[in-house]
Amino acid sequence: METIKKNLASLIKVKTIVTMAVIAVFAVLALRGDIGPDNAMIIISMVVSFYFGTQHEKNQTENPTA
Repeated sequence: METIKKNLASLIKVKTIVTMAVIAVFAVLALRGDIGPDNAMIIISMVVSFYFGTQHEKNQTENPTA
């Protein structure tokens, strides 16, 4: 139970909120037709890969044997 609480708390961080907001904004813009779906996919892919890349690097720094 403690692990679940810790994981939920770590989800509510500024970087996560900003990432989700960027994804939502560009998804809405693509659905409305304000930007092309190709451009939205490129931007969203960059944001998501940066987010997960930094998370992976952070985990490797904290647990180098894992």
